[in-house]
Amino acid sequence: MSKEIVRTERTKIRRIPKRGSFERETIYKILDEAFVCHVGFTVDDQPFVIPTSYARIGDRLIIHGSSASRMMRTLGWEKPICVTVTLIDGLVLARSAFHHSMNYRSVVIFGKAKLISDEQEKIAALEALTEHIVPNRWPEIRPPNELELKATTVLSLPIEEASAKIRTGSPVDAEEDYDLEVWAGVIPLKVKAESSIADEKLKKEISIPAYISGYKRA
Repeated sequence: MSKEIVRTERTKIRRIPKRGSFERETIYKILDEAFVCHVGFTVDDQPFVIPTSYARIGDRLIIHGSSASRMMRTLGWEKPICVTVTLIDGLVLARSAFHHSMNYRSVVIFGKAKLISDEQEKIAALEALTEHIVPNRWPEIRPPNELELKATTVLSLPIEEASAKIRTGSPVDAEEDYDLEVWAGVIPLKVKAESSIADEKLKKEISIPAYISGYKRA
């Protein structure tokens, strides 16, 4: 597999192209760190954008949802979709209102998702979704039963037409604004896990697993 994803007219970075990347490693790292993707699709010329959880298995993006969901029923017919993922790393405060920005890492994927119908492949995909959110969780929990599997649709989207876009660093002001008496810089942001809260119905003798007490994101 090539280190870069082939560029297409749809993935071409038109606005500040120097921030764009087609490197698989860069794209995969962003996908592996984020939790939520936004799925764009159309039904009868009406556009929809739905946020949902996902996971990556190799060069595929896994999306799941209720079998009764309009999104899943539509995408199961291999309709064209656009999936986006964004991580916000900081607020960029410039000396002028115009040049305020954000530091971010984002991915856009185009394609057609395919329905996963094989039961074992479907279970493996659901395991990947669980492990993406909380690593080491799957071996401890009850796997989905036959009824739950039937009520869940799982889709696989090839990561074949995709690009990343990244902004880092300080604000870029107009040259004449650098003399203004205004603070400028970056407020870093990150996802931080706080202390876990046990379920009120949890049996008292069950202790918290290390993978939960030590949970953190990159």
